[in-house]
Amino acid sequence: MSQKKIQKTFSNPEITEKFASYPSKIRIKLLSLRELIFEVASKTKEVGKLEETLRWGEPSYLTTESKSGTMIRINKHKFKGEFAMYFHCQTNLVETFRKIYPELTYQGNRAIVFNEKEKIPVNKIKHCILLALTYNLNK
Repeated sequence: MSQKKIQKTFSNPEITEKFASYPSKIRIKLLSLRELIFEVASKTKEVGKLEETLRWGEPSYLTTESKSGTMIRINKHKFKGEFAMYFHCQTNLVETFRKIYPELTYQGNRAIVFNEKEKIPVNKIKHCILLALTYNLNK
């Protein structure tokens, strides 16, 4: 019998409400990205505890404690059936991701865009998350 992964609980009611507002398919995918962010942070000792908050109305993840990285935001995207992981546009993160993973879909210098019908490429996204959460350590 396989064990179902226990999802990280919400500590901020605004975040709970935000996730509840998403269409079901997008919510499931965004929750998966959220879990990946917390998983990578928990396995990277330099990152420390993450702060989960809303920035610009989007679930946002900050390395407030360690200041090791730059903020990651997740949200539905402007086109139906799409969602995205956003990064600070004044970093070189998306440019770096594009060199390493040209097969992913990007929006300018600020986001990786996903389609709700496709599987999230977990290992590639975990690497991108790691690079964002440790960005200030590697500048």
